[in-house]
Amino acid sequence: MRRKRAAIVQSSYIPWKGYFDLIRSVDAFILLDNVQFTRRDWRSRNRIKTRHGLAWLSIPVHTRGRYTQLIQDTTTSDPHWGRRHWQTIQANYAKAPYFDRYADRLAVLYEHPSTHLSEINHAFITPICDVLGITTPITWSSEYATRHAPSERLIDLCLAVGATEYLSGPSAANYLDIAAFEAAGVAVQFADYSGYAEYLQLHGPFEHSVSVLDLLFCTGPRALDFMKKL
Repeated sequence: MRRKRAAIVQSSYIPWKGYFDLIRSVDAFILLDNVQFTRRDWRSRNRIKTRHGLAWLSIPVHTRGRYTQLIQDTTTSDPHWGRRHWQTIQANYAKAPYFDRYADRLAVLYEHPSTHLSEINHAFITPICDVLGITTPITWSSEYATRHAPSERLIDLCLAVGATEYLSGPSAANYLDIAAFEAAGVAVQFADYSGYAEYLQLHGPFEHSVSVLDLLFCTGPRALDFMKKL
């Protein structure tokens, strides 16, 4: 049987470089968006570097009375968030070496964003993959029929795309039923996010855990030199 690797992760807003390394390290990438939305999480926010230190860019979403809503059902609560985010990005990265190289392509994404968080995240992830030369097919978990228990859902998704290996983020080691994966013929592997090389950043000491936009604006076409296969 031919080896085929899959990763399954919730969509995130302008994710960090490790998220894109996960995508480029697999043959099939599935956005797990028919699961519960979690507040104050990477689904709707990320960090950038500013002259005043690290700053959050958070997409305002409806949450009151919607405690069990799914990520795919989560909607924005302020139509002007995109303009504010782009102004903040522009103010803090305009002097980065490669800001002008990507500015127009990114600015248009902020002009008329979707009202649904999942669609917003997808709208940023896919063109960033294109810029990085990542061609891994991306699908939605809602496209497949699955069971509902966490490990069973992931196993069903792996089998649906013909995966023989599942590449997981390291934190999932605390809850994955690895024996169930193995019984289904899917080997489990965990991503290792250690050992990333530093690059020349703006605004003070180096920080790895920021949006991939920082990497693009600071390193441009050399971005992959500061990423890694997982």
